[in-house]
Amino acid sequence: MNDGRPVMIMAGGTGGHIFPGLAVAEVLAARAVPVVWLGATGALETRLVPARGIRLLELPVRGVRGKGWQARLRAPWMLLTALRAAWAALRRERPRSVLALGGYVAGPGGLAAFLRRVPLVVHEQNAMPGMTNRVLARLARRVLVGFPDTLPRAACSGNPVRAVIADLPAPAQRFAARTGRARLLVLGGSQGARALNLGVPAALALLPAVERPEVWHQCGAQGVEATRAAYAAAGIEARIEPFIEAMEQAYAWADLALCRAGALTLAELAAAGLGAILVPYPHAVDDHQTRNAAFMTGAGAARLLPESALSAQTLARELGMLLADRARLLGMATAARTLARPDAAARIADACLEVAR
Repeated sequence: MNDGRPVMIMAGGTGGHIFPGLAVAEVLAARAVPVVWLGATGALETRLVPARGIRLLELPVRGVRGKGWQARLRAPWMLLTALRAAWAALRRERPRSVLALGGYVAGPGGLAAFLRRVPLVVHEQNAMPGMTNRVLARLARRVLVGFPDTLPRAACSGNPVRAVIADLPAPAQRFAARTGRARLLVLGGSQGARALNLGVPAALALLPAVERPEVWHQCGAQGVEATRAAYAAAGIEARIEPFIEAMEQAYAWADLALCRAGALTLAELAAAGLGAILVPYPHAVDDHQTRNAAFMTGAGAARLLPESALSAQTLARELGMLLADRARLLGMATAARTLARPDAAARIADACLEVAR
């Protein structure tokens, strides 16, 4: 199984692409399979991946969506440059297979792998696939998805989460001795969410003081000052961080999450066993987060609150209703745990090795 050549993981841009890759890398490392990572210059992966002891190669590529006509004009040249750099990296590293998980690098990297006849595995995390993965899926030896019926000829592996999250105690064990104020975990994703950063403190201010929860709020690097100011203006104490790296600690601590409906977030909520109020990002491509959210709301593990309906009054009612009912919080958490796919990372790692045989 281990011929000494690495598996190359191509993923980046957001935690939703990076952390699934890290989970697969953990499994491969445990099997003594070397891993090399292809990421985008200056993106989030340049901080997270080397910190896990994984060698990172960088491509000169970035997104162009919403960046104006000049960025779109430069896009073909940038993609050609990235394709050439990916080709060179593949020639130099000689990976046994390539795993494309999404992000700016996946397009040029996956195409270069196909052109060099390196076995390509594609994993789509969302219930509605993005354009890049729709194209790469046609070129791949193996296609895996996080949600059923997402892509043709795809196997549903689930979305991988790190072992430190999947190994958390069951909700009943975690919640057993809790008394006093409920604990609310607010997650805007690795890039934050302005609607949550400003809306949550305003909603909590409408609750009676005795009903207000303890709050741990991930606000994104660009939202720290505004979020702190919003909590201060509302007179609400909160633990505010731009980015929570030890997410297992946050999930273990919380009674309820309030968050977007990114694929990774939902997979981690299921693995940890934690109920949620889901506010899908309304500008996501093809509204894929609303499709993702149905995964948990249909099982009774979450409540859906569209951002168009997100007012301080509406959110205060939802929070007040849920946080006051510990039995319901436990029921939602238990329902979430039934959706977990703890073998997802292992199944994806298996695919990376099988296509190389």
